[in-house]
Amino acid sequence: MSTTAVGRRYGRALFDLAKANGAVEEVGQSLSDFVAGWEESPDLQSLFGNPSYRADTRIAVLKEMANAMFLSDFVLKSLCLLSDRGRMAHIPEIYQAYRDLAEADSGRVRAEVITASDLPDSYFEELEATIARITGREVTLTRRTDPSLIGGVVTRIGDQVFDGSIKHHLTELKAELLS
Repeated sequence: MSTTAVGRRYGRALFDLAKANGAVEEVGQSLSDFVAGWEESPDLQSLFGNPSYRADTRIAVLKEMANAMFLSDFVLKSLCLLSDRGRMAHIPEIYQAYRDLAEADSGRVRAEVITASDLPDSYFEELEATIARITGREVTLTRRTDPSLIGGVVTRIGDQVFDGSIKHHLTELKAELLS
């Protein structure tokens, strides 16, 4: 998922406030927990996307969730602000932007590796070491398989994409042949 301007703006504001209060990890964990619940609940998304629900009803739901999930007060207040401004649909993007900023601040970088089929762990260990050497940061590697790639590997590091898939090469070849 890519982050929109709204996601980046609110993610940056949350990160700056959390950092100023020395609560980057706590806020990050609370946001992570909330986003996991948000993405698993179409009813919750519908509640915040439907204008027929009153603002006080939405705030009451957020407070109940905050108590049940042990969310920090800071995150609860932030979620209430997002609700008031009609920005709750952007919460996954906001969390992603926040997480990226927190990782960059702590000297980590997230890399996503997409392969056509499962590869041995040794491949991913070597790739992780290579990315760490190139970026000079600790790497958090996430793996995903996508059979439509046919073969090869696609690696995403931040906004950079390194596409070495057969699907990508076939698409380029087709474009070259048609031109």
